[in-house]
Amino acid sequence: MKMRKLGNLEVSQLGAGCMSISANYGPAADRRQGIATLREAHDRGVTLFDTAEVYGPYVNEELVGEALAPIRDAVRIATKFGFELEDRAGGLNSRPDRIRKVVEQSLRRLRTDRIDLYYQHRVDPNVPIEDVAGTIKELIAEGKVLQFGLSEAGPDTIRRAHAVHPVSAVQTEYSLMERSVEQNGVLEVCGQLGIGFVPWGPLGMGFLTGTLDARSKLDASTDLRAGFDRFQPEALAANQRILEVLSRFATREEATLPQVALAWVMAQRPWIVPIPGTGKVQHLRDNVGAIDVDLSVQDLRDIDDAFAGIQVAGGRMNAEQMKVVEAAD
Repeated sequence: MKMRKLGNLEVSQLGAGCMSISANYGPAADRRQGIATLREAHDRGVTLFDTAEVYGPYVNEELVGEALAPIRDAVRIATKFGFELEDRAGGLNSRPDRIRKVVEQSLRRLRTDRIDLYYQHRVDPNVPIEDVAGTIKELIAEGKVLQFGLSEAGPDTIRRAHAVHPVSAVQTEYSLMERSVEQNGVLEVCGQLGIGFVPWGPLGMGFLTGTLDARSKLDASTDLRAGFDRFQPEALAANQRILEVLSRFATREEATLPQVALAWVMAQRPWIVPIPGTGKVQHLRDNVGAIDVDLSVQDLRDIDDAFAGIQVAGGRMNAEQMKVVEAAD
């Protein structure tokens, strides 16, 4: 496993998204299975582990803390703040006093004395980003946080935050079937400012694994995707064309669909570190195999040409979730 830089933070070229072990993409995995998966990820060279207080909520941070406690100094933990979890109405809350409160809670759940990469989960329109960045700057000075990150932020917000304290990483959905950051300025500003980019959903929220089709039934009580247009039967049927094209390249590279999809993401920039998520050891092993898929310049050109004529059916998320995605503006 090679290493890459997210700002000043050195991590493995492929990270681990931990959310789906506990929530949002179906029933939670068995706790022991989830812990075993994260520890095997480290054994296979993964050093970046991504979680958030809202995953569960709370239980994913607890699981990550337990799994990584024996190897804490060998890994980098990223977590996030920004949602009002105590209030049943939910909503965003990035007030400085709130950040100071929840960072202590996350530190306890993660069984650590510092958070390597602390993201604002969603931009709070009611709190100037300068106030958020200033608070993180103070937490960094205190040693409780090491690096500052933003999730689903737009280019202007990224620039304003970076002017107060360097942003090490920006996290946004990015995959072969979701490439909006190539047009909305997010990738461009990251390149200009020396900020790393961490794609969540690099496997199309699971679609690019080839395991979903129009007959797939997602349980709305445990799976957020059940409410997304992209995962409705008609969209799943229409998007099978994506899998057909991806399969051709997987055959050509003697690799699996997820491996080619992840290799493509990693090949886009040397400062991109995707974080595919899984709670299953066999899927983890398949994902890590992507580091051995060497896509040439011609391969990348062929993939882009093949996908250029495909219109992806369905939007990223539902309308309610997209309201707090500033990068969509």
